[in-house]
Amino acid sequence: MFRDTDNRLGGVLSRKAVAAQLADAVALLDTGSYDEATGRELFAAVGDLGSVAGWMAFDAGRHRSAQDLFITALHAASEAGDRALGAHLLQCMARQMSHLEHFDDALDLVSLAQYGARREATCATRSMLSSLQARFHAILGQVEESERAAGLAEELFTQIVPGDEPEHMAFFDEAELSATLGVAHQIAAKHERDTRRARRAEKSLTLLGRALALRPAHRVRSKAFDALALARTHLTVGEVTGAHRETQAALELFGTIGSKRVSDRLAELHDEAEPYVSTPEASDLRERIQSAIAT
Repeated sequence: MFRDTDNRLGGVLSRKAVAAQLADAVALLDTGSYDEATGRELFAAVGDLGSVAGWMAFDAGRHRSAQDLFITALHAASEAGDRALGAHLLQCMARQMSHLEHFDDALDLVSLAQYGARREATCATRSMLSSLQARFHAILGQVEESERAAGLAEELFTQIVPGDEPEHMAFFDEAELSATLGVAHQIAAKHERDTRRARRAEKSLTLLGRALALRPAHRVRSKAFDALALARTHLTVGEVTGAHRETQAALELFGTIGSKRVSDRLAELHDEAEPYVSTPEASDLRERIQSAIAT
């Protein structure tokens, strides 16, 4: 229920309710009595709930709180002996580090997740971690490493057996894979020139378009991110009309959610459009973003 609320409305509106639920669950661990098997299930449940609470805090821009919640959840996953859940939490922390522009730390956290869950990680977990590697390598300008990681992510995705995946991996579907790799290609395009940049951008647009088409209706924030990523890819190759169109779509979705992360990405798009401000569409794009963020 909390994950669905987060996906539909963002983390700003419900994070306090989830944090309160987590506090009650942690109290059970401290004061209750249970056998080993029940304890493992309880710790795993607390770890999973902590991942949602931490993610909501992150989405709301409460970064210190998010880090504390992720660490609490990571300890619970460790007590449960659930290495796959631990890997999931580490990738959440990696995404936060990337958002805060600590890109080396983000890559290190993904590597730690891969090592810690090396014997228990499902194909979905391994594919997800490789897709994040592709994105972080691209940010660091390591284009060839990004390409290899993207290829591995796609290969592992074809090996997923849905019934073998834990519930916390339900979010990682074809849309999520396509979006993550689409952003990786978009970032890599910035490190390329001429025809290589154009090819990268085309690949990014294809993947992001697929992601947006495949997103379930309740993944509202993800759809806003997809539209934003499409706009940024268009700008990478100077296609202001496409950027303007996708920005309008992103802003319509942004108006229905509370998400500091989406707001931050809109601000980045606003800055990236500055070189094209002499065109009416880029100027309008920036004005619309500024107005949306201000309110």
